[in-house]
Amino acid sequence: MATATKNFKRFFSQYKILTLLFAIVVIWTFFGQLTEGAFLTPRNFSNLLRQMAITGMLASGMVFIIISGEIDLSVGASLGLLGGIAAIMDYTYHFPMAVTVLTVIALGIAIGLFNGYWVAYLRVPSFIVSLAGFLAFRGMLLGITKGTTVPLESQGLVLIGQGYLPITFGNILGVVVFGLLAFLAIKTRTGRMQHGLSVAPLWQDMGKLAAIAVVIVGFVYTLNQYEGIPVPVLATLIILGIFSFIANKTVFGRRIYSIGSNVEATRLSGVNVRFIKMMVFAMMGLMCAFAGLTTTARLAAGSPSAGNLGELDAIASCFIGGASSRGGVGTVYGALIGALIMASLDNGMSMLGVDTFWQMIVKGSILLLAVWVDVVSGAGSER
Repeated sequence: MATATKNFKRFFSQYKILTLLFAIVVIWTFFGQLTEGAFLTPRNFSNLLRQMAITGMLASGMVFIIISGEIDLSVGASLGLLGGIAAIMDYTYHFPMAVTVLTVIALGIAIGLFNGYWVAYLRVPSFIVSLAGFLAFRGMLLGITKGTTVPLESQGLVLIGQGYLPITFGNILGVVVFGLLAFLAIKTRTGRMQHGLSVAPLWQDMGKLAAIAVVIVGFVYTLNQYEGIPVPVLATLIILGIFSFIANKTVFGRRIYSIGSNVEATRLSGVNVRFIKMMVFAMMGLMCAFAGLTTTARLAAGSPSAGNLGELDAIASCFIGGASSRGGVGTVYGALIGALIMASLDNGMSMLGVDTFWQMIVKGSILLLAVWVDVVSGAGSER
């Protein structure tokens, strides 16, 4: 029994992402069969990715919160509030689009800093701070919208959530992304060889690049079969690149992992733990602003119920994607894969007409299973 558990830990640690990708294939095949292929059409695939983009934005910020050993339950309410403010500024006060967008982004960062200050400097548990924000921000949204839907007038704002890239631009973007990934892979391989470090066989790296090329071609081709790459999906991919760079290539990112792994040792090493934590919450606030703008643009209106349960989808995405409930472990791309799994379940069950209560039961069960796998595999202690 002990040997089997040890082998499971090793397998899950090494092939976690492949396991998640396999799960996506199984889910898509399952819903594709039950919907007689309707789930796998380019149109539904486009809608699925746009749906995933909003959860993905929240999960991209949430994963840093969880890595640092904290939690934020207010992100859904923050999303709704910021989206409602955007709609009111556009429809009621007729602010220019640039002013609206910049104001919402500034308010999102301010909300994150506010939450982070209470957690880091006033030492109030993040669960309590974010729970208070969950209630307060939802109340503010109901207050400013008076419980009614506020429409958008600016077509520029609507394009943020409903627009598509021109097909030619999407093709060029795919080539550029593959070229960038190939360059980074070659640079990493060359750097390791120059420093005398071990490198994978050349065929293995070439195989990875070939697999990436197939995924990019399939991704761009499928979306171009409908109307092109949705703007929210492009924004999410940009966030993935930037946040992955922050996590893996910057001192700030390494310190976030260090805080989550051992906060006391990190503090004794001279790191300003309080400031880092506050900045992590500021990043979360920025993602709430992006998600709020995208949600309002996608609906072409600010809704008093926008972002409802968004925090649960974001948290579940992070844990499904491999983040540890004990902090110190997690990746942005893992969180986005988790968001894709959550969106796929939502989309597929909705197409099948599954009752809402069953959808919630399924997602709750998957969240519980994901955390159990983290506990059994010991992923939280391997960093």
